[in-house]
Amino acid sequence: MTTYNTLTLEKNEGIGILTINRPKMLNALNQEVLEELSFALDEVETDFSIRVLIVTGSGTKAFVAGADIKEMKEKNAVEGRIFSSLGNAVFSKLEQLRQPTIAAVNGFALGGGCELALACDIRIGAENAKFGQPEVGLGIVPGFGGTQRLPRLVGIGKAKELIYTGANVAAEEAYRIGLLNKVVAVEALLEETKTMAKKIMRNSPLGTEGSKKAINQGMQMGLQQGLVLESEIFGALFATEDQKEGMAAFVEKRKAQFENK
Repeated sequence: MTTYNTLTLEKNEGIGILTINRPKMLNALNQEVLEELSFALDEVETDFSIRVLIVTGSGTKAFVAGADIKEMKEKNAVEGRIFSSLGNAVFSKLEQLRQPTIAAVNGFALGGGCELALACDIRIGAENAKFGQPEVGLGIVPGFGGTQRLPRLVGIGKAKELIYTGANVAAEEAYRIGLLNKVVAVEALLEETKTMAKKIMRNSPLGTEGSKKAINQGMQMGLQQGLVLESEIFGALFATEDQKEGMAAFVEKRKAQFENK
C-alpha cells in the first residue's frame, strides 16, 4: 500500500483503517492532509479486498481537532474558497465511497474533524469524544460540509444551535441527538468499531453497496424519485450471483458464501 506523510492506511481481513496521523497537531487538517486523504480514498475505492473502511485519528486526545488555523489565517477570499472546495470535494468522495465507512471518534472532533465524521456512514465515539463546529468564533462558517450534513443528521434546529453557539457536545449528548450511533469505553473504541465492521461484512457486499447508494442518492431526491431508484437497484441485484447465493442459503438454512459477484 502507498506510504503517506500525514496519514496511515492499513488493511486486515477485509477491514481498512485510515488514520489521520499528526498527533502533535491534534491531527489538524491542512492542505497536505486533504490531498493525501483524496489519494488514499482512491486507493480504497479500487481495492476490492477492503470491505469496510474505518476512519480515525492517532492517539486518544483527538480524532481531528479541526482545520489547521495557522495555515488558514493568512488566506484571502479566493484562497479560502479554494480551500473549502478542496475539503468539500474530499469529504464528498468519502461520503460516496463504494464501501461502508465507520468513524471511530477518539477525543476532539471539532470543525473539520466533526465534518469528517459526518461524511462517514456510521459514527462510534469513545467516552471522551467531543464534537463541535466552532467556526463562527473564528469569523467564518463551517466550510467542509457542516452546514449541510449536520442539519440532515440531527435536524435543522439542533444544527443551528450547535453552529451558532459553537458549543462542544460530549459523547452521551452526541448519542442522544443522533450524531453518534454508539458510545464505548476509550480503550475499547477500535475493537468495538471492528466488531461493527465484521457485522457488516457478514452480508452481501453488493447488497450493502447498493443500500448505501440508494440511501445517499435518495436523500437528495423527493420520495417518489427515491422509490424509483430503490426499485432499480433492487432489480439490478437479481442479476448477481450474490443474490442467488443469499436466497439459496436462506432456503437451505446455511450460511451464505458471498463472492461480490
